[in-house]
This record gives sequence, structure tokens and C-alpha cells, in this order.
Amino acid sequence: MKQPLPRIAIVGGGLAGLAVAFRIEQLLPMAHLTILEKKPAPGGNIASPLIDGYRVETGPNGFLDAKPSTMNLCRELGIADELIAASEGSRKNRYLCIGGKLVALPGSLGAFIRSPLLGWRGKFNVLWEKYRRPNPPEEEESIADFARRRAGSEVADVLADAFVTGIHAGDPKLLSVDAAFPRLKQFERDFGSVSRGFRNASRLRRAAAKAEGREPQPVKMWSFRNGLGRLIDRFAEVLSDSLKLNSPVHRVRQMLDGTWQLLLDDDQVLSADAVVMTSPAHAQAKQLRELDATLADELAGIPHNKIAVVALGYRQKDAGKHSLDGFGFITPQSTRRDVLGVQWCSSIFPGRAPEGHVLWRALCGGWNRPDILEWDDARLTEAVHRELQQVMGVANFPAFRHIIRWENAIPQYHVGHLARVARIDREAAKWPGLFLGGNAFRGVAINDQTEDAERIAAAVAGYIGNSFSPSGICPLPFGDGAV
Repeated sequence: MKQPLPRIAIVGGGLAGLAVAFRIEQLLPMAHLTILEKKPAPGGNIASPLIDGYRVETGPNGFLDAKPSTMNLCRELGIADELIAASEGSRKNRYLCIGGKLVALPGSLGAFIRSPLLGWRGKFNVLWEKYRRPNPPEEEESIADFARRRAGSEVADVLADAFVTGIHAGDPKLLSVDAAFPRLKQFERDFGSVSRGFRNASRLRRAAAKAEGREPQPVKMWSFRNGLGRLIDRFAEVLSDSLKLNSPVHRVRQMLDGTWQLLLDDDQVLSADAVVMTSPAHAQAKQLRELDATLADELAGIPHNKIAVVALGYRQKDAGKHSLDGFGFITPQSTRRDVLGVQWCSSIFPGRAPEGHVLWRALCGGWNRPDILEWDDARLTEAVHRELQQVMGVANFPAFRHIIRWENAIPQYHVGHLARVARIDREAAKWPGLFLGGNAFRGVAINDQTEDAERIAAAVAGYIGNSFSPSGICPLPFGDGAV
């Protein structure tokens, strides 16, 4: 009797779901794979539409090469030759908005000493950090408490706030450093201080480059000539036979024989031998509530912030007197201004604006200003334009405007997040064949998602291998495959 092929359902067609699907197809080439995405297009918050000559990123602006997982995917997908590196100026020149004025983040010790970002006490605390005795608490610690313990209150209120704003748009007094920035705590544990840890990491990078016979390179940010949406488009091409759009999943349940059923629109039912959930945590909570209310409650307890992306195009002659040779600026949330930060998109990557124009993206809202998403387009545009007038001296109203609102933008890893994820893992383990992924658990960045896809795919392959042992299972070392 011919053995049936394993059926695997992936709920969610964002980056996490697509990356998991691609990795599963490598490990289980004979499996029947179905990716269910409720929207009419895949990619989640990643898209790069060309609007009136402006290339607008609706979500992330790029990814770093600090980890190899995303770069490996680009090579395996055959689109590595389309990658472009961010400009050198955007890597070196970054700013904070303090008191309505741009202040450069210092790139050297001398620049740090001269910088007005911190007073003398704050600067001394930063330089003294390597001599502070490590005394981490046993429980999770907020980013603000960690920064204050290691380098004082001024660093916590200015630099840590800005750092968190730029990545999570969250509140440093609520976010867990253990969950959001585990490397910082690891540096303290392993080397006694954060500064020593960074120096050791830099030394290891140089040694690795030397061993490979190449010059050490700084970490760079990358995108594609036509924006990050190219990665999603390529995934959609490769996975076209498995990708089902406009297919919302309402409930997931396990049958007595251990197989799974997914309830779709119009009472359609999809059967599967394994289910991978990569939809947002709040969606997973609804989809799994009938199966496991305890698990659903834990998932629903992961909060998200609200972000409005306001893309504005200006004529070059109206863009103010700033050189624009940089990444942009961040405004610490403690100032409660209307704009969290602005990315100078056309300065970071080429081809983002028509000739003679610039494209900038302002991020508004965040954890402490969710009300901003309720503002209409005119009010949002006016608020951002007014900020740019004050901070950068722009003249005249923008020639282009495009606004995207994300009601559930970035998961917030509040203090207690690691303990919550551990409870989620224990509860999910009660259901063989159920796997949870996405950006709500182990990292919000693109690299976090592509790296976690490898872990999930290996777990699915192991489960299917134990259950089916099909001849089609052929594990591949990630990074060496090709499409």
C-alpha cells in the first residue's frame, strides 16, 4: 500500500510563514504544503509599492548582515545580485532630535567627549561602565533599569530611550532587556560589562575575517533595487503552488487520530498532519482558543503598539539646509513629540525618489502615543511637516504623501516576556504537530524571522520524519541549497 504524503499547513503568509515554508520544502520535498494568507497579497507589513515615482516601504526599510540567515535566503532564492547596500553616510551619520534640534550620534571617543547629548556626569558614567561590578537581578529587567544600573539615569533617559524608539517604538521602562536585547545581558554575564562585550565581539569579527583571508567589514544594512518587497515577490514565485491568498483561518482543531483541521471561510475545512502558526499573536489566540484556552490567553497577552508610517516627498530645493548625508533622526519618546523618528529613505538607498526630489518616512504613534493613529491624513501630514520645518528647515508643503497605519505593528516584549514564551512553549508542546512562530516570541527583526524559520522547519521535519518516515525527506544544510 502506498504511504500517504504528509500534509503541512502554514497559517500566515508574511515573511515568517514564507521563510518557514521555503525551508520545509527543502527538508520535506515530497510533503504537500499549503500556506494560508488572509490578505490578497503575501508579505505581511513588507511591501515596496512604486507610487508617483516614489518607492515606499510600508514596513521595514532593510535588514542587517550581522546574521547570515537572510543573506543565505537571498542567495538560495537567486536574488542576491539584486541586493544593494545602504549608503556609507547612512551608516556613519545618525542623529537624535533633542529640543527640536538634530544632534549627531558620536562615532568616536573624541566626538563623544565633545557631544552635547550627555552632561559630564553622563559621559563619565558611560566611560566608567566597564569598571562597574556586574550585579544582574535573577528576574527579567527592563531596558531602562538595565541602562540606569550600568550607566546612570541620563543614559537611560536619552540614549536607551532613543535606542528603543528606533527599533521597538516601545517604552524602555516596560520592555524587557532580556527578551528584546539579550546580547546586552550576555555581555554583562560573560565579560563583566557591555563595553567589554562589544569590544570582544569586534575582535572576534576581525579574527574571523583574517582567518578567511578578507578585510573585516562593518555591519551593513541591505535592501533590493526595487525595495524589500522583492524578497516577498520572489518567495511568492517559488512557493506559488502552495500559496493560497484570501484564505483566512478561523479555527484550528486536532482530531482524535492526531491529524489537524483548519476551518476557513464558507465552512471549508483543510486537513493537515502538522500546522505551523505564523500569524500575529493576537490572531493565533483567536484561531487556537477552541483548542486550548490557556494557550490562547497567553498569546493574547502579548501586546502590540500602533504605528503610522507617513511617507513624504519634497522637492530637493525645499528640503532644508541639512546635507541629508545620513540615515535620519530619532526623537526619544520621553519628549512626547508627534514624530518618533524620520528616515531619509532616498539618502539611504538609491532610486527611492524621482530626480530632483527626496523621500522621507516619518514614524508616528508608538507605545506612548497610540492616539495619533486616529488622526486623519491631513492632520498627520501637517504634524510631520511642522516637525520637519522646525528640525530641518523644510520649505513649502510636500509634493507627495502616502500614509500607512498599522494597528498591530510591533510586538512589545514587556518584562516577563521570556517567562510567558516559556509557558507558551510548554502549553503548545501538549499538542503534537502544532508549531508556533512569528515575530511575537524570539525577535522582531527580519533576521530573527529568517533564523527562526530554520529552527521551526527542522522541528517540523523531525516530527514528520518520526510520524511518516517518507522517502521524500532529505535534510539539507541551510545556506547550501538552491532554487
